[in-house]
Amino acid sequence: MSRSVTLLVAAVVLALSVWFSAAAVLPGLAAAHGLTLASLAGLTTATQVGFVAGALTLAATGLPDRRDPRVVFAASAVLAALANAALLVVRPDSAAALVSRAVVGAGLAGVYPVGLKIAVGWSEARRGLITGLLVGALTLGSALPHLVVLTGGPDWRMTIVATSLAAIVAASLTLGIGLGPFHRRAARLRIAALALAWSDRRIRLAFAGYFGHMWELYAFWAWVAAIAAASAAAIVAEPVRFGAVVAFAAIALGGLLCIPAGWLADRFGRAWVAGGAMAISAAAGLAAAAGFGAAPWLVALLLIVWGSAIVADSAQFSSLVADAAPPESAGSLMALQTALGFALSAVTVQALPAVASLIGWPLALAALAIGPVLGAGAMWRLTRPAG
Repeated sequence: MSRSVTLLVAAVVLALSVWFSAAAVLPGLAAAHGLTLASLAGLTTATQVGFVAGALTLAATGLPDRRDPRVVFAASAVLAALANAALLVVRPDSAAALVSRAVVGAGLAGVYPVGLKIAVGWSEARRGLITGLLVGALTLGSALPHLVVLTGGPDWRMTIVATSLAAIVAASLTLGIGLGPFHRRAARLRIAALALAWSDRRIRLAFAGYFGHMWELYAFWAWVAAIAAASAAAIVAEPVRFGAVVAFAAIALGGLLCIPAGWLADRFGRAWVAGGAMAISAAAGLAAAAGFGAAPWLVALLLIVWGSAIVADSAQFSSLVADAAPPESAGSLMALQTALGFALSAVTVQALPAVASLIGWPLALAALAIGPVLGAGAMWRLTRPAG
């Protein structure tokens, strides 16, 4: 088990690096083409939309449950790598750029939910920890482009090339990944299984909690570098670099904390851990809103605390679905869960900077707390007996 899970975690880290590759290089990309950051916000949204379309396709076809998930993972990682590299040859404000980012998202839909399908097949008792490792890997992969920006200098092309190569390497790692003793393959397509997302109380509340979580998560990840830079613009000499440092620290630390959160979830309950993390996330978001524009060290600290809490619960929503669903339908239900959650996140990712331009960053950040508050409520109900 250890070898396969380790390879799976490494593959997810490398493949997911293409997710925010465009967001991480937006300042350099905009400067190189004489564009504004706002005009390129659609690149991140297109990735989210592509992911939703890809995940819905996986859920509707039952592909993760009916085919070898390792093959689906590898093919999807290669597709995402090639589409990511397209940004080297197309104008970032063109329709071709939007299409390429949508294809990146569609490819990653075959990486993350399918990776979860592989992961939950390895254990039931330690499912929270294993999925925590996987979401931690996703988080670290999302942080990598910010690190490449810091080490690669002003040339945004370096980030795109490095992340595309990383996704190719991820595909090759699947050759060494095995399938666990709890892995089940569906003999046929069972569309009716998707109705469990509504009819089964446990799955329905797990979906609801996930939606509250996704309301804030990707909006934070997509814009935290810009938020930190805007807060410190009048104080620090290099606000863009400051933003990249804060973004990498906030996202990466959150990824690391997914592991102890998974350990705690296996021992004290997944719903309790997920609800507690969302309560902390909501409080941290409100504190960051109140502290916007203060001393850079304070803003950095608040954003890092927020980033640490905002993702610690992520793995537990998938684990809750896997615990409640028939094993042969878990992959399709997790794909549906992620598809709907990312559809919601596409809205908040696109809306956040527009809302901030109207009412200011502090109020826009405070609005993100709505999601974790509602999500924590769903988790509290899940801990109570039905009736």
